[in-house]
Amino acid sequence: MADSAFEVRVAAEVHAAQPDYVALVLLASGLTNGPCDADSQAQLGAAEAHLLASGLNRATDHPHIGAWRSAFSAFGAKPSRYPSSAEALISRVLKGQALPRVNALVDLYNAISVRHVVPLGGEDADRLEGPLHLTVAAGGEPFDPPGDGAEVEEVLAGEIVWRDDRGVTCRRWNWRQGRRTRLTNGTTRAFFVFDRLNGLTVDELHRAADHLSGLLLERWPDCRLERVERPAT
Repeated sequence: MADSAFEVRVAAEVHAAQPDYVALVLLASGLTNGPCDADSQAQLGAAEAHLLASGLNRATDHPHIGAWRSAFSAFGAKPSRYPSSAEALISRVLKGQALPRVNALVDLYNAISVRHVVPLGGEDADRLEGPLHLTVAAGGEPFDPPGDGAEVEEVLAGEIVWRDDRGVTCRRWNWRQGRRTRLTNGTTRAFFVFDRLNGLTVDELHRAADHLSGLLLERWPDCRLERVERPAT
C-alpha cells in the first residue's frame, strides 16, 4: 500500500495509447543518501559486467527496448534522438563507456535499470507537489531541465510526461528527469518509477523492484519501503 500522502495516477489517455503499460512505484523513507562510494560503484560495475556478458550486442535488440521505441514513436518522439532511459544507459555500456557515477541512490537505481532492462527513475518525494501523475501534456507545461537553473522549457502538446501540481518532472515518459525533484546527497525520502511495456513481464518488473528493495535495505536496514502498481483504469 502506498503512503497516504503519496498518490500515483496514470491517465486513461495513456492506457488507451499503451494498454499493456504498468507503472510500479517504490517509495523509500528513512534514507540517508550521500556521494558515490565503493559500494554504490561496485553495483554499477557489476551491472556493466552482467550486461556485457549477456550476449546483447545492441540495446535495440532487446524486446523491451523495442517496445519503448515504438511507444516513443507513437507520441512523436523520435527514439534515435530521445531514447528511453534504459536504452540510453545500456547503449552507453555496450559502446564501452562506464555508467555515470552520481550519488549513492542514483548509482543503485541505474545499476538495477541496466541489469533488468527496465526504464527506472528516482526522485525526491519531499520535493513533489501534489500527486505524481503520468499524463498527456496539453502543451506549455513548465519543465526545469538539468543544468545551472537558468533555463525552463515548455513541454510540447501530446508528449507523455510525469508531472505534479507544479509542473513536469520527467519529459517524454522516461527520457529526462527535471532538476527540481532530482535526488541529492541530502535526500531522505525517494520514489522510484519502474516502467513496463511488452517485452518485460509484470513478474520481471516486480523482480527488478525486489532487487532494488534488497539493495536499499542492505544499505539502510531501518528504511521503510512501500510499493504501488498502477495500470491505468
